[in-house]
Amino acid sequence: MSVAYAPTPVAAVRQPHVIVVGNQKGGAGKSTVAMHLIVALMRMGRRTGALDLDVRQRSLTRYIENRSRWIAARAAKLPAPQILELFESAQRSLDTAEAEEEAAFRLALKRLGETCDFIVIDSPGGDSFMARLAHSHADTLITPLNDSFVDFDLLGAIDEQCADIVRPSIYSEMVWESRKRKALAVRTPIDWVVLRNRTSTSRIEAKNKQRVGDALKTLSQRIGFRLAPGLSERVIYRELFPQGLTMLDLDGEGGEGDMKMSHLAARQEIRDLFLTLKLPGLEGEGLKF
Repeated sequence: MSVAYAPTPVAAVRQPHVIVVGNQKGGAGKSTVAMHLIVALMRMGRRTGALDLDVRQRSLTRYIENRSRWIAARAAKLPAPQILELFESAQRSLDTAEAEEEAAFRLALKRLGETCDFIVIDSPGGDSFMARLAHSHADTLITPLNDSFVDFDLLGAIDEQCADIVRPSIYSEMVWESRKRKALAVRTPIDWVVLRNRTSTSRIEAKNKQRVGDALKTLSQRIGFRLAPGLSERVIYRELFPQGLTMLDLDGEGGEGDMKMSHLAARQEIRDLFLTLKLPGLEGEGLKF
């Protein structure tokens, strides 16, 4: 069955830049990356909205709700984004359900686009209609990837010796289809950025990290994505979730106010990632976080 969920051509007016954080596998840190990117954009003075499409876990929604409670309880002067949620259609007919979900998605984009410069979408895991819909609307696609061949398998299939990459895998094929649909609809590309996330600093894993890195570099040249530095595996990210805080809030007004060396290193990782993304309208502008 053919499903029409590519973007509808629009007139040449100012549109918000849509950033989709997507990966078909859970546990790669999508919501953590999305939240830190949202706060970074707001710290840069950009009006930023959020759209949570992970209708089951809703990690980004809960993250932002935690932040709102923290701000209200302490009268903290921290930026908070506008967020909209979408829900699965209850229609039994697949065609009707997808049409309903697409209409809700487009309406949410329209509402956020009226006031926002950037829209950050936390895409659901798995190969779902909503995930494909989000990917086909991305201007920038960010794919966090755990530093292992288990996660790498979503991007590319390799031989037993990890010497040669045989072919793009299931997620890469989905991105390729999304790129084609967007190009046909609005004739603008998707800038795909893969970041090695939750990396370990253990020397024991150094050899495996090198092999994964080599495979990613080879695959990036074949299927067209950019590699970016991700976020290391740090307990602090999990500890900040209940407060709704990010590494960019700790030394600011309304934050925790206790910055350790490991926190400074984590913040630098976010700065490096932000610079690598090369988002429009921010060229040459000094970082404010």
